[in-house]
Amino acid sequence: MSSDFAIIGEDLSKCYRIYQRPQDRLKEAILPRLQKLIGIPGSHYGQNFWALQNISFSIARGETVGIVGKNGSGKSTLLQIICGTLTPSSGRIETRGRIAALLELGAGFNPEFTGRENVYMNGALYGLSRAQVDARFDNIAAFADIGRFLEQPVKTYSSGMFVRLAFAVIAHLDADILVIDEALAVGDAYFTQKCIRYLRRFMESGTVLFVSHDMASVKALAGRSIWLENGRLQSTGDTRKIADAYLRALYAQGQDVERSPHNTSPDSVVTASQETCIPVEDFRIELLAESGLQNRLAVFQFDPKADGFGDGRATIIGATLLNSHGETLRGVNGGEMVNLEIRVESHDELVSPIVGFFLRNRLGQNVFGDNSALIHRDTPLVSPANTILLGCFQFVMPFLPRGDYSVSVAVASGSNHEHVQHHWLHDAFMLKSLSSDVHADLFGVPMSNISLEMQDPPQPLVRI
Repeated sequence: MSSDFAIIGEDLSKCYRIYQRPQDRLKEAILPRLQKLIGIPGSHYGQNFWALQNISFSIARGETVGIVGKNGSGKSTLLQIICGTLTPSSGRIETRGRIAALLELGAGFNPEFTGRENVYMNGALYGLSRAQVDARFDNIAAFADIGRFLEQPVKTYSSGMFVRLAFAVIAHLDADILVIDEALAVGDAYFTQKCIRYLRRFMESGTVLFVSHDMASVKALAGRSIWLENGRLQSTGDTRKIADAYLRALYAQGQDVERSPHNTSPDSVVTASQETCIPVEDFRIELLAESGLQNRLAVFQFDPKADGFGDGRATIIGATLLNSHGETLRGVNGGEMVNLEIRVESHDELVSPIVGFFLRNRLGQNVFGDNSALIHRDTPLVSPANTILLGCFQFVMPFLPRGDYSVSVAVASGSNHEHVQHHWLHDAFMLKSLSSDVHADLFGVPMSNISLEMQDPPQPLVRI
């Protein structure tokens, strides 16, 4: 196997024997042999089901590859063969390096064991010694962030807690290949953002296989994709081309696009963590309903304890979304004029301070953002120590697809090209789009007017 490749599969096939009734399995195990002894042609009581047929592919080291396809197309079977938990009926699979996988909810966990015990058991399964797990345990516990539940049996965990602990373990295995099967579809908005940040760091040097029905996720993370259809390799290549062809095929078959955050029901949308993301009370649903606008967003409180970094010369002490009257917003509509105020406390003198923000979707993609760098470009601002800086940004809130969003805020000194970061908060506060007419884009632009009219009298169309 070439050192340039992490995974190579050649003519992989997996066949299962399917029986209509349990007794048919026993009959096929016994009767054909007896019939052969007495010279009667053997009877068959089952049929072959090919989950995979003649799949060949190669994945380079450091590459991120998406695997797409309808339910039952063979995606999970292929991942299990790559991870070594299934043996192919024919063909060859070769992998280079340690593989860490998150294949299904609770996989590899003993429900009777506590979270702590399962961390050590999973570490042993991946080849780590107890001493190595000891050295990683505090970081695993901090990443999972499930508190006292770490000492409780995992059978008492919610699905989100399962994923938190499982992802925390695989994130600290020093793996070369990471396999993720729909893991990001479960969990609160804060944890999803944390996972995305980890994945992007891992993707700088590691190999990632990512399976999802959410095509926006695949497009955002994978440069190349493999499309499986009924156990066969339908196509492989650039993710955007594969995604477009896959969706076109689904629509051509008269089928709904498989479940994604853009077409789920409101009840199924992932909610933000209630422990760390507390909504401001008195959310004005009645005002939103009366507005006639087609995008409703809930606004959550500023979280000063959000993940962040910086040299500490200044601290962000507040980030608030206000309406045009200066009132704190508990809810907002797409198309509404809003003001974002970011309060910063400087601890040292700051020369040319810059305050800015990004609004990011659940995949960590920057939807939009801006900063104050150009305001004082010609007359640099100098902020003395122990001063409060107030950054204000006025804009029209775009229409956002359903789902969770985070607002990251930052303060630095210098210019856009060269600056020192004093404080960056990844998820200063959250937004949740509760309803939207936007389905497939990052955001929608509010239209001042839309019309469609027929000319009167109708004019002939002249082509030149």
